Amino acid sequence: MKKLMKVLLMVIVLAILVAACGPKAPASRLDAIKKAGKIVVGTSADYEPWEYKDENDKFVGIDMEIMREIGKRMGVEVEFQDLGFDALVTAVQEGKVDAAIAAMASTTERRKSIDFSVMYYAGDNVMLAAKDSKIAFTDPLKAADYKIGTQSGTIMQYWVENNLITPGLMKKENMSLYERNEQVALDLQAGRIDIAVMDMEPGKQFMADPAFGFKELWRGEMETEGQSIAIKQGETALKTELDKHITDMLNEGFIEKLLTQYGVK
Repeated sequence: MKKLMKVLLMVIVLAILVAACGPKAPASRLDAIKKAGKIVVGTSADYEPWEYKDENDKFVGIDMEIMREIGKRMGVEVEFQDLGFDALVTAVQEGKVDAAIAAMASTTERRKSIDFSVMYYAGDNVMLAAKDSKIAFTDPLKAADYKIGTQSGTIMQYWVENNLITPGLMKKENMSLYERNEQVALDLQAGRIDIAVMDMEPGKQFMADPAFGFKELWRGEMETEGQSIAIKQGETALKTELDKHITDMLNEGFIEKLLTQYGVK
């Protein structure tokens, strides 16, 4: 019995020593990224010109180029994962990705569960109607009289809820939510909704596309926070790193050149 106890004690001591000598866990997300040599970034590749895929299935767009440049400056590779927009916050929160970039605004609601880098762009939103539609208004609250479609998990959804549905101007069932922006456009084209609400830049793409040819009803700012990169809460080292590179890229004119290249005014 004593011999057995000695053996067990030796096994326990050996296990403790092995654990103590084993590799240490990274001190932060940034350390883990540097150790892995890559940063895993979630996006929603349906939002031209910000993030989409070309004919070779390559991730392209302003956000993709911003993230690749950040990766270059960090000395790591960038691996993109194409997720639905409304899945990005959860993916960041649960650590399934290191960061997310998808023309995402740093809203008060989102900051309850994730953190954000400094802002790298701020732009308008737009309400669209079919080209032969008789709808016309200058006050965006008048959109409450119609069926509205927008992408789920976006500031456009929150704007419709906070400004039209909650005040009682519009019935909740008159808002349709979609995973992808193109689905919003297809339903507007088919007449299943009367108005599509989206960011200005993808809206311009649909207005210019002869297959859709939508008309602009209204444009304006629905959120003042602008676009930022999302990261898990508490990852201060990663935020500091991202903020530094974004600030440098803004000061150098790198992001301004990208905006011009992709036709964003």
